[in-house]
Amino acid sequence: MKTISRRRFLTTATLSAAAISLRAQVPASAEITLKIPAEATGPHMPADFVGLSYEVQQLTDPSFFSAANTGLIREFKALAPHGVLRLGGNTSEFAWWKPTPESPEPQHPQTREVEGEPKAQYYAVTPEAVRNLAGFLKAANWTCLYGIGMGTNTPQRAAEEAAFVAKTLGDNLQYFQIGNEADLFGHHLRDPKTWSAKTYLDEWLTLARAVTARVPEAKFGMPDVAVNVGWLTQIADLWPSIENPPHVTTLTHHYYFGGPATNPAVSIPNLLKPETMARVQNTANTATAAASKMGARVRMAEGNTCYRGGKPGVSDVFAAALWSADYALLLASNNYSGVNLHGGTGKSVANSVGGFLPGDILLKDAGATPEQIATHPHPFYTPIATFDSDYRMEPVAYGLKFAGAFSGATLLQGDFTAQLQAAGVDATAYAAKLSNGSVSVILLNKDAQQDVNLTLQFASGTGGEVEIETLTAPALDSREAHIARSPKPGRLRDGKFTLTVPHASAFRLTVR
Repeated sequence: MKTISRRRFLTTATLSAAAISLRAQVPASAEITLKIPAEATGPHMPADFVGLSYEVQQLTDPSFFSAANTGLIREFKALAPHGVLRLGGNTSEFAWWKPTPESPEPQHPQTREVEGEPKAQYYAVTPEAVRNLAGFLKAANWTCLYGIGMGTNTPQRAAEEAAFVAKTLGDNLQYFQIGNEADLFGHHLRDPKTWSAKTYLDEWLTLARAVTARVPEAKFGMPDVAVNVGWLTQIADLWPSIENPPHVTTLTHHYYFGGPATNPAVSIPNLLKPETMARVQNTANTATAAASKMGARVRMAEGNTCYRGGKPGVSDVFAAALWSADYALLLASNNYSGVNLHGGTGKSVANSVGGFLPGDILLKDAGATPEQIATHPHPFYTPIATFDSDYRMEPVAYGLKFAGAFSGATLLQGDFTAQLQAAGVDATAYAAKLSNGSVSVILLNKDAQQDVNLTLQFASGTGGEVEIETLTAPALDSREAHIARSPKPGRLRDGKFTLTVPHASAFRLTVR
């Protein structure tokens, strides 16, 4: 739980009071009663549901993921006590394993250069970087999904790297991911006339079996598609025909709301509107059906608000916090094993998307000075920003942290969101029974105007003290987010609790 000083709490309270004064001028409000069931019959949200995604190129600086990088470890712990770091991204397809300082760079296949795709800049991953990564994971108490390239790799090199990684990371390694966004390989890495889910699977099996020969206990996630979740269905249909298949625990895909930053459709209203999450639900339906057929779970292994580095004013503001909380909880309610929001340093992400961040162009065109641009996180969507040697959680991470309060819980099923939206308010709600038996409810009021006058009706026999935690900021476009706990909000009365959730804010109520 995030702790805050008295000064910071009073500051937040003052901001909230000012916001309430402004809200008093807005007559719109919705009266809602939600009945919270007693039995937890929904999916279990894993204790390590919360995750981050970084480019493999980040490993070229062995001091970044290192036990000595205490500032980054501090922010990882602040985000989640148990989380999952995924290493992959576009740069993973151009990484090569360098087992000794004398190991020569191998010959690389010819690739096509396509605008908007990363150029063929090759990066060496060394044993030092992997050993330091192991120290980082132990210090942060996180585990790892380790990406091994497919686009320019060979079975021998993949197996050699996997063997060292498995031995070095030990229990901190969850599984290997071979290939990144293979559904897009036809753009620059494979022949578009012949590349398909079937040809991908054949190639993947060759690499995965080479890894399994060196690491018999190896586990895998796949296919890590960018947009074509139909590949999950095709692979699930093909899977029964594979003799002695590798051990796949997780089907993975990526998700970005939109992009690039220059696209005017990437806006706060579009990010938060109900139709956005309705499309997410459609993707989840396809992915979970395929995973069920394979006896696996699903993970969103890379994603964020806006592809190609994010959009200033959308990706780095409070609206992104409400989006990430809603997105994470919606996937948890669909039995996903976790979410990894993409980020890292500006250099690594820029290298992964063609050498520059479109968001910088937007700021320059708007007349921003270099000093003003430098105050933004780079990339703009990163959950943890790097400012010289300092690290800072950004709004999108606060939303993920807020949703992560349900980690380890079992969800309670109900038509909560449907009731809210039927009343004409852009809000969503989720409920869960925590591991300690407490019942908790999260309501995310994404509406830019309407408050929600909410009554929670708990099942007979539910009682005890109530705790309330809020996720707030002065406005949707504020480049800040605050998580605060309200002092002594009270107890249930006849199994009910009533409160007002202001527009553009969120709350979590827990009955202890």
